[in-house]
Amino acid sequence: MVAALGDALLSADRFPAVKADVEALIDAEVSDKKGASGLALKGGYAAVKKVGPSIVPSAVEGLLPAFVEKLQPFWQEYAGNGSFADFLVARGEVVADALLGVTDERIAGTSKTGVKRVYDSLRPSAKKHVVEALPRVGDLIEKHAG
Repeated sequence: MVAALGDALLSADRFPAVKADVEALIDAEVSDKKGASGLALKGGYAAVKKVGPSIVPSAVEGLLPAFVEKLQPFWQEYAGNGSFADFLVARGEVVADALLGVTDERIAGTSKTGVKRVYDSLRPSAKKHVVEALPRVGDLIEKHAG
């Protein structure tokens, strides 16, 4: 097992594949959402991608290093017994809080009131969505770093 996730996920030779997989993970998570809230999320996501096709790839590229840093302590604690996905799921609330801390910090630092307003409206349900994505997140990390 690689000691540092940054070395495994962010090196110049691996980053493009990791970034592409993260973008695919986001697409899959949004696609899997059900019900009225899922419909709203899908619509909003499609609108963002249509208005600015580079928004999601740019966000992934900009945020991935901070997410990897937040996941590093969990990776270190993970002993390789079972899957990393199961390890993350078992600590879902704590892992989600750590990851959402990245976006909370970013949004706190922006002067764009419209972006803050949209983020604040979505933030209450974000933790649930992050917890739901942890199986895929764990699998992605194991694929590239395991």
